[in-house]
Amino acid sequence: MKSRFLLACGAVVALAGCAAGPNYRTPAVELPATWQIESPWHEGRPGDTMPKGPWWQRFGDPQLDTLEQQALANSPTLAAASARLAQARASVTVARASLFPQLAVGTRLARQKISQNRPLTNYQSPNFSTVQNDFVAAFAVNYEVDLSGRIARTIEGAQATAEQSAADLENTRLLLAAELASDYFSMRELDSELDVLAHSIDLQRHALEFATARHDLGAASGLDVAQAQALLDSTLAQVDVVRKQRSQFEHAIATLTGTPAPSFALAPEVRAYVIPNVPLAVPSEVLERRPDVASAERAMAAANAQIGIATAAFYPSILIGPAYGVESTSLATLFSAPSLLWSVGVSIAQPLIDAGRIRGGVDFARGGYDMTVANYRRVVLTAMQEVEDGITGLAALDRAGTQAEVAIQSARHVLDLASSRYEGGIATYLDVITAQQALLNSERFATQLRGQRLVTWVFLVKALGGDWKVGANVAATGPQVR
Repeated sequence: MKSRFLLACGAVVALAGCAAGPNYRTPAVELPATWQIESPWHEGRPGDTMPKGPWWQRFGDPQLDTLEQQALANSPTLAAASARLAQARASVTVARASLFPQLAVGTRLARQKISQNRPLTNYQSPNFSTVQNDFVAAFAVNYEVDLSGRIARTIEGAQATAEQSAADLENTRLLLAAELASDYFSMRELDSELDVLAHSIDLQRHALEFATARHDLGAASGLDVAQAQALLDSTLAQVDVVRKQRSQFEHAIATLTGTPAPSFALAPEVRAYVIPNVPLAVPSEVLERRPDVASAERAMAAANAQIGIATAAFYPSILIGPAYGVESTSLATLFSAPSLLWSVGVSIAQPLIDAGRIRGGVDFARGGYDMTVANYRRVVLTAMQEVEDGITGLAALDRAGTQAEVAIQSARHVLDLASSRYEGGIATYLDVITAQQALLNSERFATQLRGQRLVTWVFLVKALGGDWKVGANVAATGPQVR
């Protein structure tokens, strides 16, 4: 009998290697073979093992480097993502513990009185009230035989969730760095705009003084002075608007670095940035680099494991629970042979009729998996869109920036001509004002384009999944993509 029992237990354990539910396979997604690259972009050599940060150091701005380090160290959002990862890893440990027998030791020390009026177990044997001690010390083992693979699927799901949390942490870090860099470059662009406005104000004040002097000499009318004053007042009003926009970006940077906005300030600085080259990979490699894509893929794996867990409910639940210990009414005889107690047994439960509860749970899990598949494909499509937007956007802004510099030179030439004609008395001051306003608009537009190029560069790096390693075959000039 004993050998048969052990044989049966061995057979049950052998069957435990089968896991219920479908094995996970990453669903195929339709990807383009190449990007729609326009000049001067070209493809660089793929490098799947390239590092993903710190890409912001390529600008050589110590202030930006310091802010990025502060954000990575003090951001509450990043701290919350790190805590979620720690929770997920702890859940993997909890799930894996179910693979092994659980050993527990228990003791009971009691002095109790038994009721004489309790129900009889035998009509011929009356009950008596007794007062006695009860001392128990025992070891108990609980082990669930994973016949259906429920535990294996639980571990699989917990591991996928932990990997998803790790990808979410990397994505949070990437988004935090990108948002900070974007706000920082937007703020520096506004510093450049303020510098342009300051130069324009100096020019307009000089023009106002010149118009006033001509009016005092009787060579110009009061209208010329009024027009010069109106242009200066309009430009001064724009300064306050730009300063307001700058303060908002400054406050956003303070929050990203974990600093209260009232105690945070960055001095204005006009800085010329050289946009680094960005090597491009083929579209399929973006999926290996972007942490949000990795997170969506791991979510599918976790949802697939839930199907197996739900399917396992169709199979028997098998628990093995041996126990060994001693029990006595006296401590002196607690560890003697007559006090020994033990038990060996197997508990098996098989659902028979559940009114569709288990099937509903499986369908629910399958619906959750289908939802993660749809979300994965949405994330992939978004990734393709963002990279293509970054490629075409940088190329267009580069051409627009070149043309804007040409427009500035043209506007300056027009202003020189208008000023000379006005000083010679063959043109009205309105021509000078129009030329000054056109130059101001051209200079501000060129400054805004430079800021947009920086922000779009950050957007493209984020879309590509972070930093890269430039290979020997990547040219040193011109925007590139990996």
